[in-house]
Amino acid sequence: MSVLVVGSIALDTVKTPVEEHADLLGGSASYAALAASYFSQVRLVGIVGDDFPESEFEFWKSRKIDIDGVERAKGKTFRWSGEYAWDLNTRETRSVALNVFETFKPTLPQSYRQTDFVLLANIAPALQSHVLKQMEKPRFVVADTMDLWIETTRADLDALLPHVDLLILNDSEAREMTKETSLIKAGRKIRSLGPKYVAIKKGEHGALLFGDENEFFSCGAYPLEDIHDPTGAGDTFAGGMAGYLAGTTKNVHFNDLRKAMIYGSVLASFCVEKFSLERLRDLSIEEIEKRYEMFKLMSQFEFAT
Repeated sequence: MSVLVVGSIALDTVKTPVEEHADLLGGSASYAALAASYFSQVRLVGIVGDDFPESEFEFWKSRKIDIDGVERAKGKTFRWSGEYAWDLNTRETRSVALNVFETFKPTLPQSYRQTDFVLLANIAPALQSHVLKQMEKPRFVVADTMDLWIETTRADLDALLPHVDLLILNDSEAREMTKETSLIKAGRKIRSLGPKYVAIKKGEHGALLFGDENEFFSCGAYPLEDIHDPTGAGDTFAGGMAGYLAGTTKNVHFNDLRKAMIYGSVLASFCVEKFSLERLRDLSIEEIEKRYEMFKLMSQFEFAT
């Protein structure tokens, strides 16, 4: 089955203490779509300007990513610039230019509206709801969010949550959303707001998954010696999860989500090994499976069939 991915498409400038690169492919939808494409067909929804490289459209096509939902508008593509501190965990946004993304309000192609799996990547909750209203009974809806929406558009986010099967957010966002210091309490409280499942990312410390009262899963992060660019790791995680689910199951159960979380973590671990999406571009499914098996071995956990 296919997964519909909607979010931002950007051109990024990223600076670390060691390197700086400009005009990199970025945006939540770009990372998520490429990660998902390793497991399932992808239908991409976003907007770019007339300065967007044609080579990226060709690359998406080579990955069998359907780009009929990508609007090409007059003007400049969304641009973001950020700088990381030495620990590569702390990031400062240097500049944001929304450009054509400022007026983005997608109308889905008719062929997209019956897609079974939907990933609402990190964009405003009102836009996420706008997309969902155009869908015809999707099987499973994944949504990502961030502190900006929690702080500034909380009513829109709360209205979206009952229509979401899996909400993904990071640890600080979960605490901000619930005012709970305990992530266990935060995860349970977020579930009570509507989502059937909640995944809380903890960066280099892994992730937590919450389901029904007796359903809980914790996984670590894959240990890496060299991290070059953390940008997009969370979007890659979400895309990996959604793509795996769309590519392997019709009816999602908790055990499917546990496996999807491991695959999402594996994809994210590859993402940070190079700038932008460069590591994901030349990744092989064999490398993914090898790291997945190593992940299972390290956690000393056997997944039920």
